Amino acid sequence: MPPTFPDYTVPQPDLAATTAQYDDFHTRLAAATSAADCLAIVADWDAVLCQFNEWGSLTYIRFQQDTQNEAYIAAKDELDAIKPKYDDLATKLKQALLDSPFRSEMEETLSPTLFAKWECNTKSFDTIIEDDSAAEAKLQSEYTALTAGAEIEFNGETLTISELHKFADDADRRLREGGCRAQSQWFIENAPELDRIYDEQVALRQSMAVKLGYETFTELGYERMTRIGYGPDEVTAFRNEVRDKVVPLAMEVASKQEETLGVDKLMYWDRNAYTRDGNPKPQGDHDWMVDRATEMFDEMGAGLDSFFGEMKARGTMDLKSRKGKAGGGFCDYLHQFEFPFIFGNFNGTRGDVDVFTHEVGHAFQSYQSRHQPMSEIVWPTTEACEIHSMALEFLTWPHMEKFYGEEAAEELRRVHLSAYLQFLPYGVSIDHFQHLVYANPEATPEERNEMWQEIERTYLPHWDYGDLPAESSGRLWQQKAHVYQCPFYYIDYCLALTGALQFWTKSRTDAEGTLETYAELCTRGGSLDYTGLLQSAGLRSPFEAGCLDEVLADAKRYLT
Repeated sequence: MPPTFPDYTVPQPDLAATTAQYDDFHTRLAAATSAADCLAIVADWDAVLCQFNEWGSLTYIRFQQDTQNEAYIAAKDELDAIKPKYDDLATKLKQALLDSPFRSEMEETLSPTLFAKWECNTKSFDTIIEDDSAAEAKLQSEYTALTAGAEIEFNGETLTISELHKFADDADRRLREGGCRAQSQWFIENAPELDRIYDEQVALRQSMAVKLGYETFTELGYERMTRIGYGPDEVTAFRNEVRDKVVPLAMEVASKQEETLGVDKLMYWDRNAYTRDGNPKPQGDHDWMVDRATEMFDEMGAGLDSFFGEMKARGTMDLKSRKGKAGGGFCDYLHQFEFPFIFGNFNGTRGDVDVFTHEVGHAFQSYQSRHQPMSEIVWPTTEACEIHSMALEFLTWPHMEKFYGEEAAEELRRVHLSAYLQFLPYGVSIDHFQHLVYANPEATPEERNEMWQEIERTYLPHWDYGDLPAESSGRLWQQKAHVYQCPFYYIDYCLALTGALQFWTKSRTDAEGTLETYAELCTRGGSLDYTGLLQSAGLRSPFEAGCLDEVLADAKRYLT
């Protein structure tokens, strides 16, 4: 009987013993006389990587589950402090493998994409930034702890930020506005600390970039994100495509919202409300939702049925919001546990279903790819990862009656599509903002806020904050954890959404065949780069001119 996640523990690896193992790998590699010798070393090294990554993943998850637990805090601090040392060991071995005379033969077995990822890894880390990397991780934990520890009084309750979001699409406009004001007030009161954390992060990241020979952190950031085959120019072209083609459609959706809600002017706190009676909400609690999901995946098949049954049996879902728990959602794959884990924060809104199916998409992909020849290509690069998660949100559309009932399900589908069309301009705004920040690393907090406001005028001209203190002063970006935690990640959702929308379009005429294509894509893991994975599934690249034309036309027809 495999272990269940709530009881799962792993020991912390011993650095001295691990260092000795790496010394042995280098000795064996120097003496290697064939690709087979090298591949045997890689297999042994992979076991060592999995040992450390297992402890690191579990340490991170436990901290996210309870950011106020002293033991979890201490373990996370220890991880932050020593991870750069393990990264250094891995980076040096990757460089040796890249330099191996048997590289081309190894690529045939392991995939050229893996070696391209290693090239990014070796360009983005060196012992010269070891202490800086630890300091960066500490600042990231500070942001997590600060936001997770928020206790906001509203509507007679003391709520976390995640719990407060349940009012974002309430039928009562006073509650929508009040919840938004309560959150805005918390962020403006904590603005000095948020500014301090980000000031230190930007300076630290710029310093790391310079130490590694880059002019700005943007170059280093792209290497850290393992961008293979494209760079800032291609991303800029995609942002322009969104600006020119999606922003006008998003404004049309907003005008329709204004009309539907019967308000004189659509305000920021109305942006998530699409019906006068309130957006459709799931009709049951956590346990009921899991039961409905079981029925859904049993009907879908394609491996999702047996996979979800095992998720339940092994206890690999933590979906209930609670005090001290970090916000948001994520998925991680535990290689020694041989199964993924998903994390969420149910709050009774449609976001529960969206985030749940999104994270199950990640989990299913990692599980389907578990037999890739090395753990480092179980996951593809992140912009490809998000295709699997977002696409599953759309591929589950035919089953939404289970969660919302017959009458509300069709309205839910319209809301889901409308929300994603409006997300694209916001998503590229976060990316554009980060490019401006790291092009001007010495900017003051006030100057950064001005950068954000200029970006809003380009991509989000229809958002009206009124007198909300944080948002009206250019601080909305501080509410997006990715800006603090993983720079340049957020565009991945936008890039992936172009692929997910293509899956949606295809599924409307061939549901079974599209699901089969999706399941096949999930088995490929990171064996191909981003554009290679798109091509393998018959999807257009977001870097092609006109990449959004077909899906936007289909979306517009669906919503009219």
